[in-house]
Amino acid sequence: MPDRRLYRPTRAEISLAAIKRNLERVAAVAAPARVLFVVKADAYGHGAVPISLYCQENRLCRSFGVACLEEALELRAAGVKLPLLVLGSLYPFNSFIEAIKNDLTVTISSLDAARQVLEAARLAGKKASCHIKVETGMNRIGARRPSAVKIFQALSGQAGVSVEGVYTHLSSAGADPEYTAQQLDYFRETLSEFGRGGARDLVRHAANSWAAVHLPGSRWDLVRTGLAAYGCMDGFEPALSLKSRVVFIKNVREGASVSYDRSFRAAAPMKIATVPLGYGDGYLRALSGKAEMLVGGRRCRVLGNVTMDMVMLDVTAVERVSVGDEVVAIGRQGAETVAAAGLAELAGTIPYEITTLLTRRVPRIHS
Repeated sequence: MPDRRLYRPTRAEISLAAIKRNLERVAAVAAPARVLFVVKADAYGHGAVPISLYCQENRLCRSFGVACLEEALELRAAGVKLPLLVLGSLYPFNSFIEAIKNDLTVTISSLDAARQVLEAARLAGKKASCHIKVETGMNRIGARRPSAVKIFQALSGQAGVSVEGVYTHLSSAGADPEYTAQQLDYFRETLSEFGRGGARDLVRHAANSWAAVHLPGSRWDLVRTGLAAYGCMDGFEPALSLKSRVVFIKNVREGASVSYDRSFRAAAPMKIATVPLGYGDGYLRALSGKAEMLVGGRRCRVLGNVTMDMVMLDVTAVERVSVGDEVVAIGRQGAETVAAAGLAELAGTIPYEITTLLTRRVPRIHS
């Protein structure tokens, strides 16, 4: 099959070296806690398989975290052998059996799930591995302290299951210090109850990227990093660049309208470049008329509505712009940079969404 990267020029370039440096920095700050690298949602749009294999080969993390069984199975099929923690609740029942067969660590958040994992281990003829999830204030999945202790008691000592860890999820680590402190206190108290109940050598974890870097009291034995590893957090190196090329140039007169619904009107004669990148690629329509891309080292505003397959840019001030010139939608060109965080602010969202929404139509090139 022909390589589709040879045709449409839009692509995402992923720097494995940047991810390596980011993970090494998290590891250095969080030590002696070890690193669980979160690669769910195709590594936040960066490409989970090549990144996970690279990190495994270079020993950059202890384990990986994914959201669902399918993500974990894809990594196993590709040759990822490091521990894989499925962070979501498994459903239906046969999901537990597949997880156990493929040496996956599952999250247990209820007594019902505890019963299911025991039965699945019996049917699979293989010991299950699990982490118990404690609800401390995110109110998504997890068991409050009394239920979490009962789950541990139900699983502890069972021949078919190894309770390897216990964890929680911080809802507002970088935004609400008081609430975060309450969550950590609740988790700390829950760990004490686990200890009184006979728990020994459990892997304890609560910290996300922000907490891992800024809250020493959140680190325990393991930190879970995603945002920092991909460089979408202050102080870390962005790993993803989104690039394309100019495919058409047009001069328009004063008063000419651009894009759907005539959403931009030229106040003076302009030179406009068309770029094959749109919301069908995951470049948000919310960026219409707000975002800028880089052409010839200059910032060029997106004109009018972002369309499914293309955007139009004001390149009036760019000298000698030509069809085929590189366009940077995320990343650096010359002295200028467009960051995912900046686009997120314009779109009223978060950097996670900017990269995760990049669709499969955009090839990921890892180097």
